[in-house]
Amino acid sequence: MTIHWCGTGLSAIPGLRRLIMAGHEVTVWNRTLDKAIDAVGDLTDRIQAFDIDQLGAELQQGDIIVSMLPTDWNVPLAELCIQRKAHFVSSSYIAPEMATLDAQAKLAGVALVNEVGLDPGIDHLMAHWLVADYRASAAYDKENALSFISYCGGVPKHPNVFRYKFSWSPLGVLKALRSPSRCIRAFSELSVRRPWDAISSYTAPLPIPESFEVYPNRDSVPFIEQYHFDGNWNIREFVRGTLRLNGWAEAWQGVFDEIEPLEGPSGDARLAEMSDKFWAEHAYSEGEPDRVILCVALLAEKDGVASYHKTYALDAWGDLRGSAMARLVSVTVSLAVEAVLNHEIPAGVSAAPYDPKLISRWMAEIDTQAQHVQVVDHVAG
Repeated sequence: MTIHWCGTGLSAIPGLRRLIMAGHEVTVWNRTLDKAIDAVGDLTDRIQAFDIDQLGAELQQGDIIVSMLPTDWNVPLAELCIQRKAHFVSSSYIAPEMATLDAQAKLAGVALVNEVGLDPGIDHLMAHWLVADYRASAAYDKENALSFISYCGGVPKHPNVFRYKFSWSPLGVLKALRSPSRCIRAFSELSVRRPWDAISSYTAPLPIPESFEVYPNRDSVPFIEQYHFDGNWNIREFVRGTLRLNGWAEAWQGVFDEIEPLEGPSGDARLAEMSDKFWAEHAYSEGEPDRVILCVALLAEKDGVASYHKTYALDAWGDLRGSAMARLVSVTVSLAVEAVLNHEIPAGVSAAPYDPKLISRWMAEIDTQAQHVQVVDHVAG
């Protein structure tokens, strides 16, 4: 079986190199050949210019396509996999169009695996672990009030005045800032039109506790079911959000003011201009370390007293192995590829697994990619 790895962008390389060095059959597809050769040419000469028709001609039953391309390519590549009875892996969120392929994928006996990067990805693994741990604990009680938070952010290891740096095109960040969010707060749904309307403070339980600015991101509510919360649990809070350095909101106030009124094609054009400017002014320099913080926590309270409260915390930064973001995204993708090769992920459309054996194995590898990974028990102390 051949792994067809499509895309050699900034967040693709460590996982790709890991698969090649492990001896897997890998063909690398990239729009720019020179870029791919620079990235993995020392390990392989199986590098081709990306062309979906050519890829389709070479794709065999049982092969795997890995998409590290812009998300517009995910559904066409997944459809190609169904046609050829091959498998698909991507770090991207499951789009509605991807979800509709579930029945076809199951009929064809192929796995279409998504949300296996950092966020979404590692955060899912941590959430599944916490929910399973809570269910198995003496504190479990269906009458408990539950609070769940998941905050993730990529920030500069050495803070700058802008309080942020970009490891890829800023356009995605700018578009996300214009998207509404939905979460659970105080036992009811909270919808926020713009992220900056809901910024709060969060202290991460790292070896040296550190505070950050956080805000809800996208729609958290569907993940209640994905994380296997029972329908009768009393959910006080359920938030999946983004984490930023303190001072970020103040530094970005001018950005918020400018993008707030943008609409239509002219608004999209202005966002593209802003993206180009930010990329020129606030991209990481070569060798400059980034940092990733991810904290996923579950709190259970009975009569106002915490009976269960654990946080799965990760802190990683760029080093001689490359950027933290690239390691955590692409190595997790590579773990998903190996799980598909081992027939450990069922047919159909799925996100990061909740199988305890896979979570344990994947988190052990992720632990080697981060400088700090720990489950903090706030009740036990």
